[in-house]
Amino acid sequence: MRIAVTGASGFIGGAVATALADADHEVVGFGRTAGGWSHPRARYRYWDLDSGILRADRDFEAVVHCAALADDWAPIADALRANRGGTRTVVRTFPHSRIVHLSTASVYDAFVPNIDVPESAAPVRRFLSTYSESKTLAEFELAGTDAVILRPHAVYGPGDTTLLPRLLAGVRRRRAVLPEGANVRHSLTHIDNLVQAVVRALEPGTPRGTYNVADDQPVLLSDVLREIFARRGMPVRIASIPYRAAFSLAASLETAARLRRRRPRLTRYAVSQLGLERTLDLTAARTRLGYDPFATTLAGAENW
Repeated sequence: MRIAVTGASGFIGGAVATALADADHEVVGFGRTAGGWSHPRARYRYWDLDSGILRADRDFEAVVHCAALADDWAPIADALRANRGGTRTVVRTFPHSRIVHLSTASVYDAFVPNIDVPESAAPVRRFLSTYSESKTLAEFELAGTDAVILRPHAVYGPGDTTLLPRLLAGVRRRRAVLPEGANVRHSLTHIDNLVQAVVRALEPGTPRGTYNVADDQPVLLSDVLREIFARRGMPVRIASIPYRAAFSLAASLETAARLRRRRPRLTRYAVSQLGLERTLDLTAARTRLGYDPFATTLAGAENW
């Protein structure tokens, strides 16, 4: 199969493009970083989605759209341009291709716990971040197309440049102060499980639609963090702050940051992601995609 992968210079896009090329598909990876991805049996091309549709080499059987601006504090205009606008450009560039769109579980209501949340729980009308809002609107761009939308939560694994670095950056003096001590259940998504879901979505006859994607079973976030710290030789103690207090503090920091035109040290979105349950119902992916994920694993985390 001839497959285009956008965002191939990033963590998720690179992993997807590599796995597909390893499986002997004809892969062309696209990204905004010159030489951002390579594979001995594939090609990489520069493409800034902001510049508009491709004018050549558009004949692909499938497109995996991984490119996105994953920043919960990005200005709304930037987030919309990258996420909604980028998706619109992909749809217009490849009108006859199967599109596998990497969305996010952040499209669900961040103000409340998400407990075994089904795909029908989105879209919502309130958001805690421009990322969530822009990714929700990006999904609308796929209406009426032959698309599979995947909604993973907290993607981790070798090559992670976002989730783990942000968690480690929050450690101060060997202590991590987290809302509710992170004693909440989460559906995490190992990059290999996400790649499996993409491969399933590309198979002929796979029904289009929207699917949650995650590891086999939810885990307690605090247990995962303690294991990560231990594997990396970091003597870190997890301290707890009540959720409401953390949320109010983040709101104050956001207000001050807007006045100073700076990024806040803590956002309400981050508090909501760490201090409330975020678990996904995987029934649709298991039954319609044949998705068979393995359990959350931190093997090798000391080297990520």
